[in-house]
Amino acid sequence: MLHWIWVLIVGAIIGAIAGATTGRGGAMGWLANILAGLIGSSLGQAIFGEWGPNVAGMAIVPSLLGAIILVLVVSFVLWMLNRRTD
Repeated sequence: MLHWIWVLIVGAIIGAIAGATTGRGGAMGWLANILAGLIGSSLGQAIFGEWGPNVAGMAIVPSLLGAIILVLVVSFVLWMLNRRTD
């Protein structure tokens, strides 16, 4: 149980850092930060491997890179969808 709490905390921090790095995290809530961190962590570790420091089973550097990529892709898709409806 405690492991999953740490996973959610680290996922939220990774998502918040990714949102702040891209400048698109202001509109994201805490739930979106957690999801971006968790999904981005899985994506980053699948693409870049598991290297660097490890916290709560997540390699921090690849997780951050994956979360940044995820935030940028989702922001771009939402921007494209919003642009089409205008």
